[in-house]
Amino acid sequence: MSTYLSFHSGSSQSALLCGVLAAITMLWAPKSVSAPPESGSSQAGKPADAPWKLGDPIVPVSTNADGAKVFAQVCAVCHERGGGYAPAVYILKIMTPASIYGALTTGAMRVQAKDLSDAQKKAVAEFLTGETVREDSKLAPPVCQGAAAHFDLNQPPAFSSWGLTPENTRYVDGATAGLDASHLGQLRLKWALGFDGAVRVRSQPALAGGAIYLGTQDARVYALDRTSGCLRWQFHTAAEVRTGIVAAPWPATDKNAKPLLYFGDIVGNVYAVDAMTGLLVWRDHSDPHPSTTLTAAPALYRNRLYVPVSSLEEGVAGEKYDCCTFRGSIIAYDAGTGRRLWQRYFLDRPKFRKTLSTGAKMFGPSGIAIWDTPSIDAKRGLLYIATGDNYSSPATSLSDSVVAMDLSSGKIKWSYQARTHDAWNAGCVMTGVTACPTESGPDYDFGAATILATASDGRQFVLAGAKSGWVYALDPDSGRLVWKTKVGRGGVLAGIYFGMATRGDTVFVPINDAPDGRQYDESAKPGLYALDLRTGQYRWKAPTGDSVCENRGPLCAPGIAAPVTVADDLVLSGASDGWLRFYGADSGKVLWQYDTMQDTETVSGGTARGGSMGGGAGLIAYHGTVIAESGYGFAGRMPGNLMLVFGAD
Repeated sequence: MSTYLSFHSGSSQSALLCGVLAAITMLWAPKSVSAPPESGSSQAGKPADAPWKLGDPIVPVSTNADGAKVFAQVCAVCHERGGGYAPAVYILKIMTPASIYGALTTGAMRVQAKDLSDAQKKAVAEFLTGETVREDSKLAPPVCQGAAAHFDLNQPPAFSSWGLTPENTRYVDGATAGLDASHLGQLRLKWALGFDGAVRVRSQPALAGGAIYLGTQDARVYALDRTSGCLRWQFHTAAEVRTGIVAAPWPATDKNAKPLLYFGDIVGNVYAVDAMTGLLVWRDHSDPHPSTTLTAAPALYRNRLYVPVSSLEEGVAGEKYDCCTFRGSIIAYDAGTGRRLWQRYFLDRPKFRKTLSTGAKMFGPSGIAIWDTPSIDAKRGLLYIATGDNYSSPATSLSDSVVAMDLSSGKIKWSYQARTHDAWNAGCVMTGVTACPTESGPDYDFGAATILATASDGRQFVLAGAKSGWVYALDPDSGRLVWKTKVGRGGVLAGIYFGMATRGDTVFVPINDAPDGRQYDESAKPGLYALDLRTGQYRWKAPTGDSVCENRGPLCAPGIAAPVTVADDLVLSGASDGWLRFYGADSGKVLWQYDTMQDTETVSGGTARGGSMGGGAGLIAYHGTVIAESGYGFAGRMPGNLMLVFGAD
């Protein structure tokens, strides 16, 4: 992914807020997710209507002096030098204080921190995040009692993957969804869950055994009763759960099934956890690079788990950073044991290229992070992924590409490069910094997951949508381009971000097109669009106007960054302006909408509220229930800490 920025919450009395990954820019937003800024107020010395843009000045996060001292003495030797798989400091800075404190006390770093006092551990967490460690939880779900605490093996997973089908179509038929346009008048909020200290909710849940499984920013995975929202179990991870949850299937007749859940965290760990008990079965760190992260949910097929490996290195190139050495890959695991079957990198090892006037060293080629879930082609024995850009020169032939890989070996069968010469890093938007690659972008990588779609005439297409705003349809046998259509304006934070969907002969394309400080020759086109799968021609257009952001503060944008989901005759969407909208799949008309940015009572009796929607968290429709997550305090969007569960009476 290309722009790695973050928020940190804190005192509601303070006007501003915070953090960036080491070097790009400062994002500013309300310190509390419980209330948006009042219209006309100012934050961090800026008027409320001033748009955030790349290159805005950095404002330091407040520091804890004791924590800084302990970090320098105990932690820096690994985290500032990338030793022993240790995540880099700029990754630690976007974690919550609770997750860092948890790692030091009971988690992955407890051995290294055994000689630190409790006060020192808290000080380190507060130094890194600029927030206070809070030990009391006002939003924790109540523990299930009686029948609600039990899993039902007669309810195998509702969906086989993050993309709801192995092909990533994100389509739910009417019988499974239990929802169509005729039910919208009966749709009501059934229950809600809030998350302490969170500013983003981006882990798309899995449904199985009568439970909702989801990951959180404060390094937990919850198993919740789907009917009431009570807690069956919780599992503590090393860091924020960044990906969606994938549940292994089992036959409803198997009363001895021991299914697993799969997911990844922000520091690059892959987990397999027992779905019924919450106990860890296996864990692996995906890549030794200190910037490694996992953004996309893994794909599970025939007891193999395919994990796309991403990075946060692109966002920290600066005048003193030796850049760049990350290289993206796909890993295939034995899903039951965690044994690696193969790992396919998309670059050779980067080589030293030059020394900048600042003394920083430049390496290359680098990059090609993978932040989209693979689609599976069972007939051809292939998986399809789309790649990111290069971080440093020279740009290479597999960046900004759609790639077909053999499921068994990882061998590349074909690739289609949508854009050549795209190398970009944060230095390209920093005044006076010479770390920008010669190519200087435009940073138009692929983020949306590929789709293997089948038309009514039997033809199949591999679909991919890029941040450039282009949609590509390729021949799955050869990788030959069949058609392409430019839907969005495109940009650093724009175009097609996390996921399209298909139903029959229609492709549904969400467009983000958020402002990013660049000047473009065409206007932004945020909204939802429908194309003919066979030709790429428009079926309808549903642009979203700027008026949706009135009185919502400077971090509001009218686009759609989150993936969309098709449920029968509806397209379900969560937007960057904080609204849920259900569109008619055949007309593009908004048939139902809900504002997530309102105080909402949760199952704990506390209050939470939503914000922008983004990341890989799309809406889920199942048996008359719709699950939505709201809050995307990341990359300049509105923070939130809310999950909503609706039901049709």
